[in-house]
Amino acid sequence: MAALPSLTLADARRLAIDKQRLAGPRPEPTAEAALDVVRAIRCLQLDPIQVVARSPQLVLFSRLGPYDPDLLSHLLFERRSLFEYWAHVASIVLTEDYPLFYWAMQRQRARWRPGTKRWLEANAPLRAHIRERLQAEGPLSAGDFEHDEYDDQWHADAWSTHRTVNQMLDVMWLEGELMVAGRKGQTRLWALAEDHLDGHRPPAQLDEQEADERAVALAVRALGVARPPHIRFHFMRGAYADLPGALARLEKRGELLRVAVEGGGRGPWYLHRDDLPHVEALQAGQWQPRTELLSPFDNLICDRQRTELLFDFHYRMEIYVPKAKRQYGYYVLPILHGDQFVGRLDPKLDRKQERLHILSLYAEPDAPAEAGPEIAAALRRLAGFVQAREIVFDEPDALPAVWRDALLSEL
Repeated sequence: MAALPSLTLADARRLAIDKQRLAGPRPEPTAEAALDVVRAIRCLQLDPIQVVARSPQLVLFSRLGPYDPDLLSHLLFERRSLFEYWAHVASIVLTEDYPLFYWAMQRQRARWRPGTKRWLEANAPLRAHIRERLQAEGPLSAGDFEHDEYDDQWHADAWSTHRTVNQMLDVMWLEGELMVAGRKGQTRLWALAEDHLDGHRPPAQLDEQEADERAVALAVRALGVARPPHIRFHFMRGAYADLPGALARLEKRGELLRVAVEGGGRGPWYLHRDDLPHVEALQAGQWQPRTELLSPFDNLICDRQRTELLFDFHYRMEIYVPKAKRQYGYYVLPILHGDQFVGRLDPKLDRKQERLHILSLYAEPDAPAEAGPEIAAALRRLAGFVQAREIVFDEPDALPAVWRDALLSEL
């Protein structure tokens, strides 16, 4: 048996970037290409903030380039190849992965705290009423349910101050009873899961152990190479029934391989056997880098500790930091250049004036000058995607000297 490869941190970085579809040629931005991206990275984190575009759209943009913004809604609500559920947070996930999420839904039902269980028992009539209305009328929003008498039953042992109807809808969603069947802006339209997935639900049934093993293997493939804490934090975050057991069984079967990552800290690293040729190709120099702007919630950087380990890049959101205390800005996009994060920019789209404002832009120490034209090209792609006719640097004199000339001459 051939010896398993030893990876450097650079190998691990490049493998992660490749597996996340952030290197190599971009595909044509079709629906099938978008699904292929989601299959590679496994989920798209949801977030309502739309400073330039919403996070799921930005994650696809970084991998496809400009594409039809209606494509995601088409895949969610017309083809129903995707659905909204809780992955590493509230996310868009693949309908073909429903057998994996089924077990997360079952475990959620057993996980409620005693106070929540009492609240659910007290509000059982509301749950029945929601089912009856959805069966009779089809998809409805929370605002379509007028039940102030239920709101009077809201008690301190529940977990938020939302309307009782809203909270019951979220419970039924987490338990798999309801699905998001459409949206009007950010308002969710709810439907019974059996109605929404009628004819779309995968026929495969997995037992809980099989589901765990499949989910763990998919997470490792999305990460490239990973330690157990990275796997626990990714894809089905907190929803693996027995991660150590799944890792042991997958390793025993030879599906997951233990490899060494130089400088990777303590603990085992796992590589999927199907990615051995990928590692060998990278180590032979087969690497096609790109320059991309990433969403703050991009899958490559959602695990901040892993990001610091692999890239030596410290990144934190500053949305909730008072403006005067922000170091970089409100909605900062990291700039990936090849296998390094070389900078970060704070953009804002003026939709009425069709202008993409760059409020600030920062270069990391030792950022290469040759990244300047590539960053300019990435900004042009972003402007085209969000339908901005103009890119404006709000503080041109504050642009990093290493890129200033390239950015001002090309934009």
